[in-house]
Amino acid sequence: MIAVGGLSLEIQTAGPEDGPLLILLHGFPESSRAWRKVIGPLGERGLRVVAPDMRGYGASDAPEGIDAYRLDTLVADVVALADALGAETFALAGHDWGGIIAWAVAARHPDRVRRLVILNAPHADIVPAEMRRHPRQILRSWYAGFFQIPRLPEAMLSAFGFRALRRTLLRTSRPGAFDAADIAAYTAEWGRPGRLTAMLNYYRALRLPYVPLGRITVPVLILWGMKDRFLGAHLARASATLCDEVRIVRFNEDTHWIQHEDPRQVAVEIAAFAHGAG
Repeated sequence: MIAVGGLSLEIQTAGPEDGPLLILLHGFPESSRAWRKVIGPLGERGLRVVAPDMRGYGASDAPEGIDAYRLDTLVADVVALADALGAETFALAGHDWGGIIAWAVAARHPDRVRRLVILNAPHADIVPAEMRRHPRQILRSWYAGFFQIPRLPEAMLSAFGFRALRRTLLRTSRPGAFDAADIAAYTAEWGRPGRLTAMLNYYRALRLPYVPLGRITVPVLILWGMKDRFLGAHLARASATLCDEVRIVRFNEDTHWIQHEDPRQVAVEIAAFAHGAG
C-alpha cells in the first residue's frame, strides 16, 4: 500500500529500484492483476515497474460519488503516485480505461511523461467524431450508455456471482487468456464494498464537463489488438493523428485483452520503447 494524494493505493512492483520508472494502468473491470503476465518480464529488462490498483479498484480506496472519478482527478492520482515514488519523469502504459487516463496524463503533464504506451484505448478528443464516422462504434460502446443508469447496472452486473462480468472477459478474449485463478480473483475484488459502483463511476463521470486534451507531444507507441469487439481499429488511427511522434503496432490475432493473450511480445514492445528504442 502507498499513500497517494489522500488515498491508499495498492501497488504491484517489479524490477530494480534504481531502474527507469514505468507505471502501468489497468482498465475496466480488472485491477493491477491485468499486468501479471508482463510485469515480471518488464522488470527483468531493467525497468522499475509499478502497477497500481486505481482508485475504486481492488484493494485501493474507493471514494464515494461520481465527482471523485473525474478524468483530471484520475490524472492527478498518477502524478501523485510518481511523486510518492520519487520520480521526476516516468514512462507510462495504459490499457482500456487506464489508456484513456494515460493519454490525459501525457497531455496535461508532458514534462513528466517520458514515453507513452497505449493498449487498445482511444484519445478522448477523437471519440465523438469517430462515433459519427463509424456508427458501428456506437453499437460496440452501448454499455457506456447503459452504465449511466443509477443502480440498475450494479444489480445486473453483480447478479449470479457477477456472471455478466465473468462472461464478458471469457467471451471477448482468446481461449486461455483468463484462467480460473484470474476469474476468481476478479470476482472477489468486484465483491468488495463499494467497488462496483466506483468502477462504474469512471463511466458516469464522462457526462461531466470535458476539457479537450489536445495534441500529445511526447513519443507514443500504440499497441492494438485488431479483433477487439469493443473498440474499432479506426480509433487507433484517429488517435495517432493527434500525436507528434507515434508508431502503431497491430496484433492481428489478438482481441481487446492483448497483454493477456500475447504477453511476451507486449512486454518486448513496451520495454524497448520505455528504454528509448523504437
